[in-house]
Amino acid sequence: MEKKRDGFSSRVGFVLACIGSAVGMGNIWRFPNLVSTYGGLTFILPYIIFVVLIANTGIIEEFALGRGAGAGPVGAFGWATEKRGNKRIGELIGTIPVLGSMALAIGYTVVMAWIIKYAFMAFSGELMAMGDNMDIIGATFSLTADTWGANPWILIAVLLAFIIMGNGISKGIEKANKVMMPVLFLLLIGLGIYIATLSGSAEGYKYIVTLNPAGLADPKVWIFAFGQAFFSLSVAGNGSVIYGSYLDKKESIPKSAANVAIFDTLAALLAALVIIPAMATTGEKLSAGGPGLMFIYLVRVFNGMASGRIVGIVFFTCVLFAGLSSIINLYEAPVAHIQDAFNLKRPVATAIILVIGGVIALLIQHITSQWMDVVSIYICPLGALLAGIMFFWVLKKKEALKEVNTGAGRKIGTVFYPLGKYVYIACTIVALVAGALLGGIG
Repeated sequence: MEKKRDGFSSRVGFVLACIGSAVGMGNIWRFPNLVSTYGGLTFILPYIIFVVLIANTGIIEEFALGRGAGAGPVGAFGWATEKRGNKRIGELIGTIPVLGSMALAIGYTVVMAWIIKYAFMAFSGELMAMGDNMDIIGATFSLTADTWGANPWILIAVLLAFIIMGNGISKGIEKANKVMMPVLFLLLIGLGIYIATLSGSAEGYKYIVTLNPAGLADPKVWIFAFGQAFFSLSVAGNGSVIYGSYLDKKESIPKSAANVAIFDTLAALLAALVIIPAMATTGEKLSAGGPGLMFIYLVRVFNGMASGRIVGIVFFTCVLFAGLSSIINLYEAPVAHIQDAFNLKRPVATAIILVIGGVIALLIQHITSQWMDVVSIYICPLGALLAGIMFFWVLKKKEALKEVNTGAGRKIGTVFYPLGKYVYIACTIVALVAGALLGGIG
């Protein structure tokens, strides 16, 4: 008798897990920086346009591809090409997004270690003790990121991921996200309300709603907006495909995709509504993206606030949940692959992948930024492009639409299919090329 495959026990659990996979570092530090750099609504409007495009094409397509095959990228790509008479070539191509997911998970493991350390320092009061001394704050992060200072924290990150993932989909990943995601949003909302009461925060809100028509004519704004939407929504031919493979046939894929896009965008906007007004309260300019924003500049901002210690605790708890939900999604594709390929028990497969990931994470600490750039610029967009080609170009239209509409109350296809086959695929190619030319857009 065929063994029943683990899966999500409810649509809510599935959506929360997918939201967790999408809500990550891109929402917390990258989105607010881009909003500031390119001028409030001048960036937000193009971003929302691309979120709508991807939600109505790429997310739906990857969920449907995974659910149709009942497998992750390797099995799903093989399922698509098998219908054209050559299963093996699809399976070989499917290893690309699996490797991309693993590589990105390894980089995120290092970043996750930084987050765990800073969350611990926020609770212990060590962050607040630094005050506004940028020399001490900067040196602390340098010791964390540029030396072997994150070693124990990487081990903790791997252990946390194992505790969640080793219990499977419904009892591990789903249960964890049912707690982490609601708490994350409640904390972000509470933090946003508190920031709104501080003197000077109004300037931050004014900046967020600023629209510069001339800025909309800058192609870079649109390229970066697409890149941010693309990576923020976790469309890379891996995580969404594997999560889709756990989705019940009774559930509506279009509705699930819409919920993921809505809440992911809400998380990004909430982060911007916290960070930009917070920076405004101290007269800081949001000019530095990436790790420096979160681990250096915001630390000084929080330390200068009344109740700054509590603000720091709440903020880094939010980031901790966002990071943890992201790495368990990224590790899931390789875990599921070796579990199926070698008929391993779930805890064994999880342990093997996390040990490999943890060891490599320890070794790449000095080059984490470069590592993440290579993966995000080349491997992830390529995985998304390949998944789109498999679904829209390799599968027959009738087969593709059948899987998309299974469980859906209202059938889609008239707009969805040509929009995905031509517009989404073209935009993905542009993202891949532009990312390589501009040095990264995600």
